[in-house]
Amino acid sequence: MLMMGDLDLAGMNLNLLVALDALLKTRSVTRAAERLGVTQSAMSHSLKQLRGAFEDELLVRTGAGLVMTPRAERLAARLGPGLDALKAALQDDPPFEPRTTTRRFSLVSGDYLGVGVLPELLGLLRSEAPQADLDFSTIARGLDAAHYLGRLERGDADLFMGAMVAERPAIKRRVLYTEGFACLVRADHPEVKRSLTLSRYTRLGHILITTSGEGASVVDTRLAALGRSRRVAVRVASFMAAPVAVAASDLVLTAPASLAVHFARRYPLRILPPPLELSSFDIVQLWHERMDDDPGHGWLRGAVARAAKAFARRWQEDAESLGVKWASRG
Repeated sequence: MLMMGDLDLAGMNLNLLVALDALLKTRSVTRAAERLGVTQSAMSHSLKQLRGAFEDELLVRTGAGLVMTPRAERLAARLGPGLDALKAALQDDPPFEPRTTTRRFSLVSGDYLGVGVLPELLGLLRSEAPQADLDFSTIARGLDAAHYLGRLERGDADLFMGAMVAERPAIKRRVLYTEGFACLVRADHPEVKRSLTLSRYTRLGHILITTSGEGASVVDTRLAALGRSRRVAVRVASFMAAPVAVAASDLVLTAPASLAVHFARRYPLRILPPPLELSSFDIVQLWHERMDDDPGHGWLRGAVARAAKAFARRWQEDAESLGVKWASRG
């Protein structure tokens, strides 16, 4: 249908445009039919439909054969590139190649995982995807789980890595490793030597690492169940500030075992088992289900899983070298 000089594409079989392209390039019904692998009568029928749709003869017969009308000449200049663009838009993306990709990936993580998993992941990027870029950001103070799950849903982040429970059906989850908790005090602590009793634990002041700035921690919840409590003398928003505070005070830090082992190898600190039972927890990666079949995203998920596994193996070996094998058990 032709309306106000414009073609109504909604009412046109787009295969006719392919036929028109062949007709204008060959200026022959016979050769156009051969080019598209159809019969000459089918191509003649297509030309008839095109003439009606454009309200123009498009090709007129002369002694020298078929020649284009002025309208057809204008169409010929634009139709080929237009069809090429349409084909490109409908084709699948080229296969993902880590070695040559320039894709930028986005990963949001718990603060302390930047200490262990990130170096391992950067090594994989360097060796397997040297031209890929990575945006690595950590959980910000005052932002809850809903914020980060929302980022995955909106496509603002590719992956989340940390100890988070995802209660949304569209969010996929994969466990990377499991770990527990350990306590840290300064190496020359005047009251804590080889062990830490629950009585002394609750009597001493504590350092609490909190990215939310509010709410009860796992430790406080467990102490409350035992009818106990503790004094949180210092709250820090960053895991990296915690070991400095422990080394400069008589306070106790209860932290993920992997982080405690990492700090105990680098600061004058003593690592001890918690004097109360604290459940182990999973470190997971989360992503939105729409990314399941994306090859690049699949590679990223695999790389993060391998990096996390390498980190878990390394800190468990470090725990054994420190003589605290109990810390390496999740």
